[in-house]
Amino acid sequence: MKLWIAFLALALACGARAQQPSPYAIDIPPWFAETFLDFHEDIGDAARDGKRLMVYFGQDGCPYCKRLMVTNFSQREIVEKTRRHFVAIALNIWGDREVKWTDGRTMSEKELARALHVQFTPTLMFFDEGGSVVARLDGYYPPQRFEAVLDYVAQHAERSRSLADWLREHAKESASARLHDEPFFLRPPYDLRHRPDGKPLAVVFETPDCTACDELHREGFRRRDVVQQLDRFDVVRFGLGAPTELVTPDGRRTTADGWARELAIAFTPAVVLFDAGGTEVFRISAYLRPFHLASALEYVASGAYREEPLFQRYIQRRAERIRESGGEVDLWK
Repeated sequence: MKLWIAFLALALACGARAQQPSPYAIDIPPWFAETFLDFHEDIGDAARDGKRLMVYFGQDGCPYCKRLMVTNFSQREIVEKTRRHFVAIALNIWGDREVKWTDGRTMSEKELARALHVQFTPTLMFFDEGGSVVARLDGYYPPQRFEAVLDYVAQHAERSRSLADWLREHAKESASARLHDEPFFLRPPYDLRHRPDGKPLAVVFETPDCTACDELHREGFRRRDVVQQLDRFDVVRFGLGAPTELVTPDGRRTTADGWARELAIAFTPAVVLFDAGGTEVFRISAYLRPFHLASALEYVASGAYREEPLFQRYIQRRAERIRESGGEVDLWK
């Protein structure tokens, strides 16, 4: 089964123009299930086979979706583990197929994606036997961490611990043992209520031994367009699980560890973006290449999120603006 869905093609922005071929056409593995998309039934059918349901939301033109399919699902152990423990179903975030959600509501794929606030592709949801979501991955997880998530759900570990705790113990990577510093990070004391410059706030959560964190500093924070957008924010960084004392934007005293748990931060690096009034408006909670990182920062700093609730459509328009001005857009750079 293939999902041929326009991502950057102008057909989404202007129906009068033909869709252009995508450089990131996505082949869904043939072992993904084809069902009637009645999720109550799908969850029950999976449970009767001793499995759980995994629902993938993707789109054509998404390099992270391609990386999931080509990198993660090209590793024998990951594929065997996924097939052994899960029924996998693929949905198109722009699709028109009719789906029946767990609560009985009937809608299109794109309506479901919007109802579930799917802002990144891939997004994967893992369901227990009762129809509850026990793990949700908003964006791409590299193989070591993705496999750890599969183990977490397959072993029903959600009954005894959080996904964040599980990943800290089971997702081991060869990476820097120390957090990287940046000159634009705010210094203590961390009172995030009072920002006289009136800028929005970007809160970065990281861990040592995190290859994606290393890459964020090595590539993302060195890109000119990312740096330009970061300059529009106050930026603070906390170690996930750290006892660092802080005052949250809404005035509560807590620690970095406590706040991260409240925010349900499970994957690092994560960037939570708040408006100047201290309200969370967007978050980046998965592996992002610099183009998408700059786009997410601009999405919030410019206030565009107020007019365009779908981040994917914002990216499309930003890419077109860059191309029309003579620039190049490579989604993996």
